[in-house]
Amino acid sequence: MRPRIGITTSPSLHEGRFSEALDRAYVTAVLRAGALPLVLPVLDPSRAAAVAACLDGIVFTGGGDVDPALYGGDPVPELRGVNARRDAYELALVRQALDLALPMLGTCRGCQLLNVAMGGTLVPHLPNSDGRHCARDRWAEPVHNVSVLEGTLLRTVLGSEVIGVNSLHHQAVAELGTGLRAVAWADDGVIEAVEGVDGRRVLAVQWHPELLLTPPGNATLFRWLVEEARRPGSVDPGGAVTEDAEAGALAGAAA
Repeated sequence: MRPRIGITTSPSLHEGRFSEALDRAYVTAVLRAGALPLVLPVLDPSRAAAVAACLDGIVFTGGGDVDPALYGGDPVPELRGVNARRDAYELALVRQALDLALPMLGTCRGCQLLNVAMGGTLVPHLPNSDGRHCARDRWAEPVHNVSVLEGTLLRTVLGSEVIGVNSLHHQAVAELGTGLRAVAWADDGVIEAVEGVDGRRVLAVQWHPELLLTPPGNATLFRWLVEEARRPGSVDPGGAVTEDAEAGALAGAAA
């Protein structure tokens, strides 16, 4: 069987009813990387241990802002989409994943959430006078370059010292959490990626690689997660590379 990769979701409303929102691009990225995507609804934090025990890896996705109270920050007028239920559940999920040594990939909010979960802080709002950050109307194209530190896991995974990225975030990592180091920056000094140290299997980026799978580099982030998910030995590596057909079948069924 393929590795089981959990993908977090955003609580939302659909026609007045509670639902869980997830961009289909995450599912496609995980499938193409060779894993089975498992969509994770927001649950009570007490359920996090049972959920983590069923997984081989986790993608922490984008979405609303992390509550600044969780990292000692003050609310700013630009704060948006805070959801206490999601914050509490995902923080518990990170703790359980660390205890189980599960590999984790964070994108955008996921990067920020992982940093907060490990004791770090965030920049509550980035200036955007030149459109470098939070270019929401250009989600499917690179809007600026990111420089990746030599000798890092991220550099090895991406295979490049510079990568063009999209930018949908107005917050960023400030003080680093315990067990994390900064490994990539925009040209204005904003931290664009962090990774785990001392054996922590964590990669987290400020951009949305799932929306830019065609340019070289981004798809390899998901392949790294899946390869790490295979390492415990509980997963048969045999069924790895038929996901394009499966992704197409699932996309057709969802259309």
